[in-house]
Amino acid sequence: MTNVNLDQDEQAFLSAFEADEFESVLTDERKADLATAAEATFKKDKRINIRISARDLAALQRRALQEGLPYQTLVASVLHKYVSGSLRDVMSDNIRG
Repeated sequence: MTNVNLDQDEQAFLSAFEADEFESVLTDERKADLATAAEATFKKDKRINIRISARDLAALQRRALQEGLPYQTLVASVLHKYVSGSLRDVMSDNIRG
């Protein structure tokens, strides 16, 4: 792992984790619920067709290559993150400081 500068709180959490000071409270019922949700999330049962510019497609394919995955998977991931509300605009985050 690369050397990462951790603040005091992050270092405390890491130390506690490495010392096995955390105990899981995951119940069998919650585990089953999470497994069902994960299965539904990754179920790909619908197909869509979209038209995008050749330049955008090439950029998607380059980015997917950098990430080491097929570009269709990258597109599906971005769409999933957008509809689930977890897509962040990293460029805007960097501008805001």
